[in-house]
Amino acid sequence: MPQKPPAQSADEERAELERVVEALSQPRLSRLLRYMGEKVFSGEADQLNEYNIATEVLGRPKTVFNAAEDAIARVETHRLRKRLTEFYQREGKDHPIQVTLPMGSYVPVFVHKPERSIEALGSEDRPEVSQLPGPGERARRWFFGRWKYAGLTAAILLAMLALYFYVHAGQKSTSPEMSSVAPASVPSSAGAAPAPVRLLAGYSGPPRTDSAGRVWSADEYFAAGGTWRRGSEFLARASDPFIFDHWRTGDFAYSIPLKPGAYELHLFFSTPNRSEVALSTFNIAINGEFLLEAFDIDADAMGPNIADERVFRDISPDKDGKLHIVFSGATGPPAVSAIEVIPGTPHAQLPIRLVMQRAPVTDRNGQVWRPDDYFLEGRLSGPTVPSLNSVDSDLFAGERFGHFSYAIPVDTRDRYTLILHFAEFYFGGGASGNGGVGSRVFNVMCNGETLLDHFDIFKEAGSLHEVTKTFHHLKPSPQGKLNLIFEPIANNATISGIEVLDESH
Repeated sequence: MPQKPPAQSADEERAELERVVEALSQPRLSRLLRYMGEKVFSGEADQLNEYNIATEVLGRPKTVFNAAEDAIARVETHRLRKRLTEFYQREGKDHPIQVTLPMGSYVPVFVHKPERSIEALGSEDRPEVSQLPGPGERARRWFFGRWKYAGLTAAILLAMLALYFYVHAGQKSTSPEMSSVAPASVPSSAGAAPAPVRLLAGYSGPPRTDSAGRVWSADEYFAAGGTWRRGSEFLARASDPFIFDHWRTGDFAYSIPLKPGAYELHLFFSTPNRSEVALSTFNIAINGEFLLEAFDIDADAMGPNIADERVFRDISPDKDGKLHIVFSGATGPPAVSAIEVIPGTPHAQLPIRLVMQRAPVTDRNGQVWRPDDYFLEGRLSGPTVPSLNSVDSDLFAGERFGHFSYAIPVDTRDRYTLILHFAEFYFGGGASGNGGVGSRVFNVMCNGETLLDHFDIFKEAGSLHEVTKTFHHLKPSPQGKLNLIFEPIANNATISGIEVLDESH
């Protein structure tokens, strides 16, 4: 639950709530806003749901109300959200506190204008308000997220010297897993960080190397926020779970120095069991422009304890030579597990090549295929050296088989070519098993579209022959994924290699 604000701040927020309630001049919207505000001030924000709003504020009978058939709470909340936006664009634009209602939420957020505390920052780190996105409360979320974890207290000391400043933020929690905040590290502005940059958020140990040979460094370039470490729960869709072992959480920012150019940004997220942390949404801004609004990790990953990765192309440093990434709360505290910034290709995502093996493979064209990743269920075969009829037989030294899926992260703006590489290792006279046509049959789907229907590798090419299937113009899901499902019909589905190529070139 969010922490109650200090008494003076709470009084100011109550006063602002009353001013807005009176200014709305629409009895139903005024009554709804007052109800929402009182639930927040009484520590009962978790009771702000569709059923309670409809029955306690909008007059629907408790015994017969059905949210699936009656959208009154959603309709009136939408009207209230629109009216608040209009109010703060006009008569309330100079109010030092603004009442906001984040998209998809019934919990109001009180946003304090940054002018109230901006003088506490060093001159080099004061944001230009003109660089921040949108009017009113949207712009001011760059600095202030309303929600904190229970018991959160923060004290930030900024001291600007010639080349360095350090930020210290303290965070207390009733959870024994919440650690104190380490001093932030902001590098000298004299030089840019060598790309790629791979940071394990909230981690302070030695560098770690993943299965693809990529080196991940301890957390740096951050300001504010606290750290949290995952428990021992199994994490799905992660071939390198250590990337998700720690988080930076609370309201925080990164300023990563980079040379001019186009980069690709990868953000890594996960949440533990729902019983252990409240569901929350938060915002992410890049160089003053919103990248994600009301982002919900659970919804994006399709559940807790599932690794989630978001990819964004055409990311560049700001005018000061730094990539500014700001995480601010909407209905809950932000959190991120890792940040990767790699040199990119303008207007197109870098190719993704996955081989269903535990180590990377370099093909005859010098292209590196990463070890298996982003999968859920199925099994990975042991290494084999098949006598395969292929110019790149090393790509077929393994397979994932069974009933399984992949959620491959891509930039949502583009369309993609998907290339699937198959071989029949088991059935047929040249392989170890009996059978032939009809022994292995399966479907392949992508984001609800059937790509292969009753696909039979042996029927197409026999055993120990490569079969390649190519699909064009695939549209990502709204969560930035190519969701591939391999569904068995007879025996196990199988795959040995996956390529994803951006068609924006």
